[in-house]
Amino acid sequence: MTKNNRLDQRLLQIPAEIWSKITHIDELKGQWVAGARLSPQVLGRLKRSVLITSTGASTRIEGAKLSDEDIEKLMRGINIQKFTDRDKQEVKGYFELLENVFDSWESLTFGENSIKHFHGELLKYVTKDEDHRGEYKKQENQVQMINAAGESVGILFKTTPSYLTPKEMQELVEWTKEALVEKKYHPLLIVGNFLVEFLQIHPFQDGNGRLSRVLTNLLLLKEGYLYMPYASHEKFVEDNKPEYYLALRQSQQTFKTGNETVIPWMDFFLTIFLKQSEMAIDLLSKENIERLLTQKQLAVWNYLQKAVSATPREISKETKVAYPTVRQAIDKLMRLKKIERIGQGRSTSYVTSRINTD
Repeated sequence: MTKNNRLDQRLLQIPAEIWSKITHIDELKGQWVAGARLSPQVLGRLKRSVLITSTGASTRIEGAKLSDEDIEKLMRGINIQKFTDRDKQEVKGYFELLENVFDSWESLTFGENSIKHFHGELLKYVTKDEDHRGEYKKQENQVQMINAAGESVGILFKTTPSYLTPKEMQELVEWTKEALVEKKYHPLLIVGNFLVEFLQIHPFQDGNGRLSRVLTNLLLLKEGYLYMPYASHEKFVEDNKPEYYLALRQSQQTFKTGNETVIPWMDFFLTIFLKQSEMAIDLLSKENIERLLTQKQLAVWNYLQKAVSATPREISKETKVAYPTVRQAIDKLMRLKKIERIGQGRSTSYVTSRINTD
């Protein structure tokens, strides 16, 4: 059986519970696209927050010790003496690479050259990795589980031998690119399959886990999951690290046997991504509405919450907000499904929505 046939074979029998998660995720994706047009200021704040959170989570999964607060100080140029140079070097590389993906994903390509370039960027500040940045491994490596203290607590599985790595990476990347272009399977299945195989090959001497999470962001942005920069999937992986390692192991130990399965990994990957999707949609919910509105729009919303109903003119008079601004606020609150229109023409008024959209 060829590599391509083997990768195809894994995705031919996907159980109903996996499809259920995919359907739910795509419903949330549609809600995000159709939802509020968040202001550039709000998006900028959210993206900065996720860059800090994702960098912290992704590097801590691999044994780094910096908290999100430490990372924020570091990226502001404040020196943090209590941490090793290696931790700070790894954090800086991840932050800058992820920022580039968030800002430039539309112009970035996915292929072997870009994967190697990303690896070089990921480790560009890490002095110990100078000799192998951006190059496939030249010696064998193993996947080890790292505990909270940053110590190895055991080998999870053996990876692809170094002499086979270029061949297996070429086949994996070509299969993934073709499958995405041809829409052979659902893109979440294709991306999930790429990740579990990439981590099985473990093509680089170091940085494979972190790079896999950067590539997750790139691939899913390219497939239209545009909320990736505004809710951190890395944080959910960190919070479920034992399950992450277990799902990888359960799938990867079946590879190159007569009974390959990616179901344990897909179930974990899609569970994490569903949580991320729900968090993104929650940004549009009542609890977070203050993040989404300007000060004057918020004044309109606060007034409507207290009023039985109100016309735009009444709102303008009571809030001292200019009439055109009130109209803009009403349009936005309607898109957010926070208010409803009553009546037509000159008698039109607005009330807070009776539908629970949270």
